[in-house]
Order: sequence, then structure tokens, then C-alpha cells
Amino acid sequence: MGTRLGALVERFGGQLVGDPDLEVTGIAPLADAGVSHISFLSNSKLRAQALQTRAAALIVSAADDAFIAAGYSGARIVVPNPYVYFARAAQYFESLTAIVPAAGVHPSAVVAETAQIAPSAHIAARVVIEDGAVIGEHAVIGAGCFIGREAVIGDGTRLFANVTFQAYCQIGKRGIIHSGAVIGTDGFGFANEGGVYIKIPQTGRVMIGDDVDIGANTTIDRGALADTVIEDGVKLDNQIQIGHNCHIGAHTAMAGCVGVAGSAKIGKYCTFGGAAMVLGHLTIVDKVHVGSGSMVSRSILEPGQYTGFYPLAKNAEWEKSAVIVRNLSSMRDKIRALEKIIKTKTENNES
Repeated sequence: MGTRLGALVERFGGQLVGDPDLEVTGIAPLADAGVSHISFLSNSKLRAQALQTRAAALIVSAADDAFIAAGYSGARIVVPNPYVYFARAAQYFESLTAIVPAAGVHPSAVVAETAQIAPSAHIAARVVIEDGAVIGEHAVIGAGCFIGREAVIGDGTRLFANVTFQAYCQIGKRGIIHSGAVIGTDGFGFANEGGVYIKIPQTGRVMIGDDVDIGANTTIDRGALADTVIEDGVKLDNQIQIGHNCHIGAHTAMAGCVGVAGSAKIGKYCTFGGAAMVLGHLTIVDKVHVGSGSMVSRSILEPGQYTGFYPLAKNAEWEKSAVIVRNLSSMRDKIRALEKIIKTKTENNES
């Protein structure tokens, strides 16, 4: 099933150069595109590859179009941001062949009598839904999911197979939670008395906004007393840990294996590279970008790009660098002492 280029432009905008009735059947990378595909050029370093692609049409920026227009014979859709246009077009092509789960509750699902299931929702096999839970319109609950007491799943939200969504937690509209994710498990809260740990009850919730994506095997702990909050548009990759009472601002994105300790407050429009770590009780303002593998050990109060790790090196070289770092304090004291001696001698000579 394909679509006309003119229909794409009508739906998503852009300036079409070429035949509006030309039909394309899907979207593909430059190197893999066939004669029935549309492709995209979002990196000017790939201009040469764009000139050689077999794609019937290209999504390009104005700057790239000016470069390739003379050498590429296919149609072009000229837009400000080709990568965003590609994302929207890819969603559209996917929708043409997507299988929409049928509304209804599978016979093997266990649904409490007091649970509220919207008529348009899909409840798959072996799902367990406890008392007072609410499942919104067109929500999809995949096979083997668990929905706890009085939990709320918003309209159009999809839980893939084997998601655990614990009691009293909530997620808004159009969310996606991938398999193995656990939302609302107990936070790591203990008091220590003479070396013995006393558990602190975790009675808060996890409150998740609209349009939030949560990756496979990611865990978000419920709050100890107050709630853990994930605002609208947040994107969490696979195997991320969000500790109890954290607050993640709107449209922040985190790559795989990021860890955020309890009570950290992270602003809006932040990004965190893979395996970045954030210590507990810190504040990070809006529009902070933390590099992969970085350890955030103090609050960040100014927007910007932050990186906190040594460059990769051979182990022997790294050990030498580590020794230098450990001795920096004493080296600083020695330098200051030498500066004083030099200053004194200079002043004596001048007098």
C-alpha cells in the first residue's frame, strides 16, 4: 500500500519539486531505498550518497536541495527539518499496514468487578486488573500485564506484554510502556539502627503525563511519601532506573542504562547519554545535556553541555593519570609555595 507525494505534502507540509501523483510505497535509508521508496537526507555529509540513491523521492533541506538538485533526477520535498519530516512520514507509512487490536477483554484475563474498562480498550490474554483500576478509551494492554489496584491507564496508551503497573500509579494519554518495565515498585528506603536496616513504607505513587515512552525493563520507583513524577513527553530508553520521589521535567530524554537516584529533580528539555548517573537529592535545571557515562555528583544550575569522565586510555596510562589526580592537592600547595618564593625574590631584586 502506497501514497501519493502530493498527499504527503498535504498532510505534513513542505515544498514539493516533482510530480504530486508519483506514488511511493514506503520510506527507506538512502543506501537501501528502491525505486518505489522515498528517502531522506538529514546529514549534509551524505550528499554524495543522496546523488547515488535509487529512491523515487527525497526529503531534503533547502541547503541540501540546492546542492543535489542538478545531480538527482527524482522528486524532492523541501522542508526545514528533514529528520522530523522523516519521523512523521514513517509513522504514517506504518499506520497504513498496522493491525489495530480489537476492542474487548480476552476470556483468560482476570478483571476485578470494580475495575473500569473502556469499551474501546483491548485487554489481551492473561492480563490481571485489580479493584478500582481504570483503563481508558483505545488503550491496549498486552498479554500478561498486571495493573494494580486503582491504577489509571490513559486514553490511547499501550502497554506491551508483561508490563507491571503497580497500585495507585497513573499514566496519561498516548503513552507507550515496553515489555518488562515495572512502574511503581517500592523505592529503596531504609533507616539504619545499629547496623540493622528498618524498611520505610513506600506509600507514594508514580504519576506519568501524556505522550511518555518507557523502554523495556525500565523501572520507576513509587515515592516514599510524596509522588514520583514523570512529566509530559518524557522519553526513557531501555533498562533505566528512576528512584523514588524523583521529578523528571517535560520532554527530557534518557538513553539506555541511565540511573537516577532518589529525590533528584531534573528540568525540562534535558538529555542524558547512555549510562549517565545522577546522585540523589540533586537539582538539574532545564536544557542540561549530560554526556554518556557521566556522573552527576552535584546540582547543575546553568543550562549547557556537561561531561564527567576520563577519556578512554590504555590501563597503564590511566593508572598514571589517576596517580596525578590523587596528588593534585599537594601539587597545588607546592606550586603556591613556589609562587610565593618567586614573588618574594622578584620584589627583593626590584628593590
